[in-house]
Amino acid sequence: MSPPPSTSGRKESGMARVLGSGTSGIAELMVFHPVDTIAKRLMSNTTINARTLSGVNEIIFRQQAHASLGTKALSLFPGLGYAAGYKVLQRIYKFGGQPWFNDILSRRYGGWFRATFGDRNGKSIMHATAGSLTGIGEVVLLPLDALKIKRQVNPDAFRDRGFIRILAEEGTTLYRGWGWTMARNAPGSFALFGASAYTKSNLLKLEDYSKATWTQNFLASVAGAVASITVAAPLDTIKTRIQNQNFETKVSGFTVFSRLMREEGLTALFKGLTPKILVVGPKLVFSYTLAQSLIPLFAQYV
Repeated sequence: MSPPPSTSGRKESGMARVLGSGTSGIAELMVFHPVDTIAKRLMSNTTINARTLSGVNEIIFRQQAHASLGTKALSLFPGLGYAAGYKVLQRIYKFGGQPWFNDILSRRYGGWFRATFGDRNGKSIMHATAGSLTGIGEVVLLPLDALKIKRQVNPDAFRDRGFIRILAEEGTTLYRGWGWTMARNAPGSFALFGASAYTKSNLLKLEDYSKATWTQNFLASVAGAVASITVAAPLDTIKTRIQNQNFETKVSGFTVFSRLMREEGLTALFKGLTPKILVVGPKLVFSYTLAQSLIPLFAQYV
């Protein structure tokens, strides 16, 4: 999330938002793609016992479970090309687009938010609402996300086909799970931007978010990331299981949900939550903090 317009009326340019959020996406990808692969494989596992070290090793590294350390490390970088396209575009859209939605809400409904929730809380809820709208629109990037996940957890689905051929042959099937994605993104992004804005407004007492220090951006990002991951976890598990299937498999989210509840129980909805908070959480904190800090920096020059 980039900061809102300052009290002086200045706000960042579109170019500053693109550069700041894009840079954070590239940096996040280079550092955290292996972590994302681990989380996706843990969420997708339905058969191997993950309560033993040997079981976790097989889930994470699969065919390379007993290979050398170097081979294991390389096995955590599947779908890097798709991940690069998705992650950079997603961060530009999410962190650069949320301020755009917030600007619109501020101009048209800012008075209503302040009158209804008070100055500080109204500001936080407006940021959260803008984040939720951004999260819903993020479904446009779903095909790249789906291909990335398949590369990570079900590479056999590609059958040696390239990106263009897959687009031509699969078409709208790449949007499978779009409803569950929107259902996950709406509350998840609301929590991310809302908790961050609340932390800045009510705990750190900031009036102008663009003047936040790196430490303040970090603390706000931690609050937002933990809230977002926890709120979105159940729907994220269903979304991942829909997307990791073969292209020709057409199983609805409700079927996935009912099967999960019947065979694995309610707690399965939160599979991978602990590693996501511990290792995927820092990924979001990293990129979020970087974006919030870089956007005002770039705004000084563009």
